[in-house]
Amino acid sequence: MSAVTTNATDATPAHRKRGQFWMRAAVVVLILWVLFPLWLLAVNAFSSPDAVNGFPKSLWPEGDMGSLNFFLSFQGVTGALLNSIIVAVLTMIMSIGLGAPAGYALSRFDFKGKETFRLLVLMTRAFPLPLLALPLAVMFIRTGLDDSLFGLALVHTTLALPFAVLITFSLFSGIPIELEEAAWTLGCTRLGAFRKVVWPLIMPGIAASAVFAFVISWNEVFAASVLTIQNRTLTAFLLQSLDVSPMPLKFAGGFVLVLPALIFIFLVRKYLFAMWGIANR
Repeated sequence: MSAVTTNATDATPAHRKRGQFWMRAAVVVLILWVLFPLWLLAVNAFSSPDAVNGFPKSLWPEGDMGSLNFFLSFQGVTGALLNSIIVAVLTMIMSIGLGAPAGYALSRFDFKGKETFRLLVLMTRAFPLPLLALPLAVMFIRTGLDDSLFGLALVHTTLALPFAVLITFSLFSGIPIELEEAAWTLGCTRLGAFRKVVWPLIMPGIAASAVFAFVISWNEVFAASVLTIQNRTLTAFLLQSLDVSPMPLKFAGGFVLVLPALIFIFLVRKYLFAMWGIANR
């Protein structure tokens, strides 16, 4: 009996080690799956056009800015890049400006149809954008918003707003209302209590929501292709010229599209961690 128990005890650490090994192997494969394409983009973006078109491909960048210079000097790229920045910033501002008050109201007030409203906010993502493309195009033409950056920002805000509402709702729910009530008893108004007590705690979530809205707008291509002609964003511009674009332009364009999202996420990573820490209290 003791021998059987000893064998079972010895087998348990071995079984646990095998499980840890396969878990770590899966994590490594997942990381490589995500990072390897990004590394190839960076290698070709920082290599000369001759190296990009040549074969075999190198796994290390040359440190040459030829492909990026070719991309930035390509006709229409600078304007499209500026349009993408403007639309993404407008989307970020409108998403937070509308989503944060909605999240606060859902967290702090009880009203009839509250759960239905939350469901409807989430259901706005259930309608595929291609299905709404034709009605949106007709409505924008009638209202004069077609081929405008503000009109495109409105569409992108519609895409990002549900996430902004739900993220800020979870954050406000994680902040005890007793903190605001204590501020009220000390002479603060509701707005003053929000500004002095709630706002510093909600800042990580606001930053995360803003970054998420920016990335959604920056990477969106379908609405930008359908609703704009002259004022195309960078994604729509690259999609339009994808068939006739040389390889250096494609690689450099892909790198430029990925880079802002990576930078934004890197800058606010601590706010993202803080957001989940507050939300899971």
